[in-house]
Amino acid sequence: MTPVKLSTKLILYAGALCLLFGVFSLYTRPEFLVSLADQLWSCF
Repeated sequence: MTPVKLSTKLILYAGALCLLFGVFSLYTRPEFLVSLADQLWSCF
């Protein structure tokens, strides 16, 4: 197994951080939370 370069690891961590920030920003919007609750409720 080859070791991962530091630059590649930093790019992956930065991408994961951006993804997490994007998901967190969706939770600050009330209409998204209502839509998510409606979709979850429709499963039952």
